[in-house]
Amino acid sequence: MASEGEREIQQLKNRFAELADKSSRQGIYTFTAFLGLSGQETFRQMEGELKYAGVKLFGGFENAERRVIRFGNPEEFGYEVDFPIRCIHVCPVLPKFADKLSHRDYLGALMRLGIERDTIGDIKTADKEAYFFCLDKVAEFICGSLDRVKHTNVKCTITDSIADIPDEEPERINIQVASMRLDAIIARVYNKSRGECLELFRSGRVFVDGRLCENNSRIIRAGETVNARGYGRFVLAGEPGQTRKGKLCAEILVYR
Repeated sequence: MASEGEREIQQLKNRFAELADKSSRQGIYTFTAFLGLSGQETFRQMEGELKYAGVKLFGGFENAERRVIRFGNPEEFGYEVDFPIRCIHVCPVLPKFADKLSHRDYLGALMRLGIERDTIGDIKTADKEAYFFCLDKVAEFICGSLDRVKHTNVKCTITDSIADIPDEEPERINIQVASMRLDAIIARVYNKSRGECLELFRSGRVFVDGRLCENNSRIIRAGETVNARGYGRFVLAGEPGQTRKGKLCAEILVYR
């Protein structure tokens, strides 16, 4: 008997197939909701058999983690449509008295509105404000309903000024490890035991450059982005050096 997780994966695959077929048969664009890394990995497992419909992934801005899939071939259709994604700017009503809010604070406030998680894309925070992406069908509702995040009164506006979205400033840390194995790096970055790191791999929660990684002994390379779901992501900033005692020293850019 299939587990709940296997059933969910199969349902998602069926949904992809339905959207691709509908797009091809009716000559229209179809869209998924926002997909996290796991959902995108499920799509990649069947991407080859869906390419006939024309496929593009986008999350509202370049390098977005959560993305929407669009099925449809512009060359065949003779026209193109935008992704149904809007960007909302959230800022405090009284900046002087505003809390410093985290990604979790904003996400929690959105979920308390009763909307589905898959209608929300990436959330980018900056000082006392934030920008987040959502499906256009919930944008007006959010702007009319989200007036408080934690203890801070806020106002929301839909914006097209994507250029205003700030780049995230990572925390730079230096670590020493015996090898550049992925499990060793994750253990040092997040202060986890070997067993806790192995469980992350077993439960399919580790991704390298957006792709599922099940090999805990994989060697990480400079510039690669590692996502450990539930903890955040980090990037190996450059080639590791070596200490006098033979250990490897690496600079890691950590995004909380």
